[in-house]
Amino acid sequence: MKKIAIVTATRAEYGLLSPLIRRVSEDKETELDLIITGTHLSKKHGYTIEEILRDGFSDFHTIPILENGNTPYDISVTVANATKGFAQCFRDDRPDMAVILGDRTEMLGVAVAAMNERIPIAHIHGGEVTEGAVDDCVRHALTKMSYLHFTATEAYRNRVIQLGENSNRVFAVGSLGTDNILSIKLLGENSLRRAVGIPEGIPYAVMTFHPVTLEGDAYRNQVHELCQAMKESRLFYLITMTNADTGGDYINQVITDYAAKHDNAILAGSLGAVKYLSALKYASFVLGNSSSGILEAPVLGTPTVNIGDRQKGRLMADTVINCNAEKESIMRSIDKAKKMPHIATRMYGDGSASEKILSIQKRFLFAEKIDLKKGFFDIVNSAEDTIKNFYK
Repeated sequence: MKKIAIVTATRAEYGLLSPLIRRVSEDKETELDLIITGTHLSKKHGYTIEEILRDGFSDFHTIPILENGNTPYDISVTVANATKGFAQCFRDDRPDMAVILGDRTEMLGVAVAAMNERIPIAHIHGGEVTEGAVDDCVRHALTKMSYLHFTATEAYRNRVIQLGENSNRVFAVGSLGTDNILSIKLLGENSLRRAVGIPEGIPYAVMTFHPVTLEGDAYRNQVHELCQAMKESRLFYLITMTNADTGGDYINQVITDYAAKHDNAILAGSLGAVKYLSALKYASFVLGNSSSGILEAPVLGTPTVNIGDRQKGRLMADTVINCNAEKESIMRSIDKAKKMPHIATRMYGDGSASEKILSIQKRFLFAEKIDLKKGFFDIVNSAEDTIKNFYK
């Protein structure tokens, strides 16, 4: 029996990881070590550990790490708290492998603790590019600290290899978000509307907007431009809360005020995977700058109005409309999205990512010898080799 630790710190991350968590927990050769941290344990962010409990997972570790705020200082201290908390956890209850996903800054602390305990790390969603956010360098840093890599596309796999990771440990498995969409039984439209409070018989959109962490305080003006576009677009909006990045508190306050003062919007703290994906399915379009508009909405055929540079660099389906974070640009894109046909696109896998990930993990844990002395994997046809060959 091999123990696999899976770490989740946000509601969105848990939504992606849930098919893998369930698969590990049901496998007869692996023991699930579920570790819950970050905003899951914060009342301000909806105390989403309750969603995990409702899903039937009750045997887990909890590690509080969040500082009370989201300034750059607070986020740095959160990373330090994660390093200390996970160091103690991994020292006292050592797993055979630790799984982390994506690009959250707190995962740096998790990875450092696992690396120092010589625990091999499996990283999901590496090789991607989001040029507008600090997440980009965090993601690549996590790649270099990890041993196994599970990417969403072949192009992302090639990027991880370009970072010096051995191609024999990098696997293009697709996105876990596609697994969720194709495996979860979604609500009917009327049931969904009643469950979240969307009036019947009117079109609606799902809006999520996060701060763009490499643009200073630009989020302040951007969220007001977005609210003006929602006000003038004459459509109903289901608004979800933002994350715990720098500027998140300000955005949450603005969208909370908007929902309270306007009858064309409601605010949802945390919907959970079933209601959120159901909301995406029946929406006229998705609005904002969340990765779910790039990874998940296209699988359901729902168009996306992607605002600004936060997701710049990701591979995008034809149903994604990019625009500037300005009212007029947003409104023009909304008009396009409302007229766009809903055509499902599966550019991020076939829904078997969790099965592939666990199978590969088990192969390395049971059959392969894990050697943490990775070395640097040089691409054969490097630029240097090309120059040398040119002058021969």
